[in-house]
Amino acid sequence: MPSDPADPADAPTDAEAAADPRLVGPAVAAWSSTALGLWAPSSVTLLLSVVLVSAALLAISKQRHWVALVLVVAAAATPAAGLRAAHVQAGGLPELAADGAVVRAVVVIAGDPRTVQTPFGEQVYVKASARLVIGRGRTLDGRAPVLLMAQPDIGVHDVQLGSRVRVVGRLATSDSTDLAALLRVSRVDGVVADPAWWWTIAAGVRDGVAAAVDGRGMPGELVPALVVGDDSGLSVEVADDFRTSGLTHLLAVSGTNLTLVLGAVLLLARWCGVRGRGLRITGVLAAVAFVLLARPDPSVVRAAAMGLVALAGLTAGDRRRGLRALCVAVIVLLLVNPWLARSVGFALSALATAAIVVLGPPWRNALARWLPRWAAEAIAVPLAAQLACTPVIAAISGQASLVAVLANVLAAPAVGPATVAGLAAGLVAVAIPALGQLLGWSAVLPAWWIVTVGRLSADLPGASLGWGTSTGALAALTVICLLLAAGAAPVLRHRWAALAITTMLVGVVVRPLPSPGWPPEGWVAVVCDVGQGDGLVLSAGDGVAVVVDAGPDPAKISHCLSELGVHRVAAVLITHLHADHAAGLAGVLSQAQVAEVAVGPVRTPAESWQQVDAATAAADVPIRTVGAGETASVGAVSWQVLWPPLQTAPDLDDAGDSGGSAVNDASLVLAVQVGGVSLLLTGDIEPPTQTALLRSGADLSADVLKVPHHGSAQQDEAFLDAVDAEVALISVGTDNTYGHPAPQLLTQLHADGVQVARTDRDGAIAVLSDGESVSVRTR
Repeated sequence: MPSDPADPADAPTDAEAAADPRLVGPAVAAWSSTALGLWAPSSVTLLLSVVLVSAALLAISKQRHWVALVLVVAAAATPAAGLRAAHVQAGGLPELAADGAVVRAVVVIAGDPRTVQTPFGEQVYVKASARLVIGRGRTLDGRAPVLLMAQPDIGVHDVQLGSRVRVVGRLATSDSTDLAALLRVSRVDGVVADPAWWWTIAAGVRDGVAAAVDGRGMPGELVPALVVGDDSGLSVEVADDFRTSGLTHLLAVSGTNLTLVLGAVLLLARWCGVRGRGLRITGVLAAVAFVLLARPDPSVVRAAAMGLVALAGLTAGDRRRGLRALCVAVIVLLLVNPWLARSVGFALSALATAAIVVLGPPWRNALARWLPRWAAEAIAVPLAAQLACTPVIAAISGQASLVAVLANVLAAPAVGPATVAGLAAGLVAVAIPALGQLLGWSAVLPAWWIVTVGRLSADLPGASLGWGTSTGALAALTVICLLLAAGAAPVLRHRWAALAITTMLVGVVVRPLPSPGWPPEGWVAVVCDVGQGDGLVLSAGDGVAVVVDAGPDPAKISHCLSELGVHRVAAVLITHLHADHAAGLAGVLSQAQVAEVAVGPVRTPAESWQQVDAATAAADVPIRTVGAGETASVGAVSWQVLWPPLQTAPDLDDAGDSGGSAVNDASLVLAVQVGGVSLLLTGDIEPPTQTALLRSGADLSADVLKVPHHGSAQQDEAFLDAVDAEVALISVGTDNTYGHPAPQLLTQLHADGVQVARTDRDGAIAVLSDGESVSVRTR
């Protein structure tokens, strides 16, 4: 029975009465000052530091000690970050990188390899520390952080963490201040020194975890991610399901991993009779071992720190102590690694931990009035964390998950057993592989439940709510979340109010309402927000569309089509086979009934062509090759292919330092008419093809221009003048590393009076027509 409202047992204890916010100001000051220190010139940061110290002394003289503390922290953080960034960029390596020097180098591998699908095919990225660099008559010694980049067949992928390796490659500059240079490796000449013994042991255990669950399907793929954050074997389907259902945090090392492992180790130690100082030492050693096992990347260290803070805050029930510990952890981590100030993962960890520590206990107590305490805590923790992180997640993905809390509540009971059993099976597999395989089943079974929860949650019609990434949309979402956080406790305290809201939410998830005002009435084309890539939908009629490019992510283009109510696609035209235009094709094929896929004559990159061919074959959709001169129409949409010539060589070279220009310049260029609006869709063509189109005599004029190559600096001014568009659409990813869109291009478009809409700032872009004029609406 619920407790009487006046029952003093329900009153908060002194520890839970209020969170202590006194260190929040210093933590926020450290964060903002660190970000400023990484951005501003060192002279500015030093001057600002002097001003802040002077202000702090003045505050002390007036007995304003809290203000003085905030100013002192800011004064320390600003130059510390600036000096760290300057140190990385000091020395001769950035100079050699600016010259594009070919060098011989000895590097120490500092991270696990990541295989990344780039516009030019697969690349292997590995973080390393350059100890010796020889090139252009110079010999450099030191510990400069670099990022190795190589083709998969070069052999970088096979080198173990901690190994000292001799490589040959070409240096390139990096836009990131935490890297001295990029090193495009052309050859690995051998291992100079093997990794230290602790790295060898850690690698053995990681291999043991993977071996213990090998061949167990999707659940087996998940176990290494749960245990050590190794998601290299995870299928795209599972990753997409977890992203939609709000379970992505399980695929990377988080504070949850450490708290589960640490709890199991301490429980075992207590059973063995360890007490007092021995127990504390055991806990410290277990935490260090876990960090080594999961790799001591900044993200792992950050997750470990946040996990310990959240565990302390929840177990002690002391919000004041938990919040103070969080603020101290933030300040210390930023001083140790200032680049965390720009990390989305760090922001999500800090927000989630703060919410768990501050909101978790009172929400748990409110729910405990009518639920068992264990159930109340199981709901309160993910609810608090999800509400705090929702604005940041929406800024990244353009979506807000409506099933995340339910999915996390259902998955949570299985996370602990899967993680601890997976680690135990991995340890055993190192010595006795057969027994490790047998024990692996104890991890696979709970992992199966987690995968099932993720899949079923993601498959719900209203699993996520599309949300714009514009400043206004994110500000509105932030205000909504703050209001919900402020008013949640009274609602959660009353059973019927909580159940009524839960029932309404379930109804929205099962029978989702259309996004308000989206798609807007009269839309003729929509540029989907697919990140760094292209994905455009042309309206051919009720529920029917023509799709031009599918972006890099199947989930994003699928979500876009779903929101637009498209259930039949008359044609998918892939302008060229770079991954940022073609890799999302599976999302179109799974979302709608597709009549055909059309591509240009070029068949490179070969691996991308193979993926397109396999995806269409699996869906029983025909592929057709098109070239200049071809025309077609479907419903309200008609188009003419202006480029490339059908006889273009299919095996264009897309390798080397050319940046893939040959394949870019063979992009399909389409002159489209839809709903009285003319559009010129240009793929990634660059000045050579732009000039060729000018010389061809084709009519390039259009109301709307899809700006070539995501707004790169490589544009022919005469081409832009010939198009003479009213509206320019730029499909581009937020904070991309290519410098898209180029500032000089934006300046030129604005000077010409062209209205510019870009997905990185505006989100999805709809082109509207009333029969007389063209306009755009974004969200």
